[in-house]
Amino acid sequence: MSEEDRLIAILRASPRLMRVMERLRDLGLPDWRLVSGCIYQTAWNAVTGRDPDHGLKDYDAVYFDPDTSWDAEDLYIKAAAAAFEAPLNAMVEVRNQARVHLWFEDKFGEPYTALASTDEALERFVCPAFAVGARLEADGRISLAAPFGLDDLFALRLRRNPNRPINPEGFARVAASARARWPELTVID
Repeated sequence: MSEEDRLIAILRASPRLMRVMERLRDLGLPDWRLVSGCIYQTAWNAVTGRDPDHGLKDYDAVYFDPDTSWDAEDLYIKAAAAAFEAPLNAMVEVRNQARVHLWFEDKFGEPYTALASTDEALERFVCPAFAVGARLEADGRISLAAPFGLDDLFALRLRRNPNRPINPEGFARVAASARARWPELTVID
């Protein structure tokens, strides 16, 4: 079984994650993906024999709409909140990747050029293991985007994204948070 097939099987085995993907698909967000913690943490839970939802704090749903107005993004945020029952309505966070360059530097202190698509955003995630996105397609297939591949994900390995400026404090904070929930992780500093 390929690593992609393995990850798809793991995602399908999580009832809550699949419910989130089904509702997101039905919302019709343009160029959307479910990314970040809900994907890599679900995989880590499977690899380490934990419950699929162990350690998951939220479900990051990203999409790409060239309309960078706050009003346009807010419509999708409200639609997503209305599509989910508690507690998922508070856990699903929807963000337009076309807007990230407008606020990223103020929030994180590093420059961020405008993106051209949702999948391009994955190339900028803190760690290659985090840079995985999934989408439930109209025909029921799950499509994946993983610009660095899935080796780090399945090896439980955290290392810095070579495409990002070095921020030792930020990386250390992210790694410590992940290791507190998955002590099996290997961190390469």
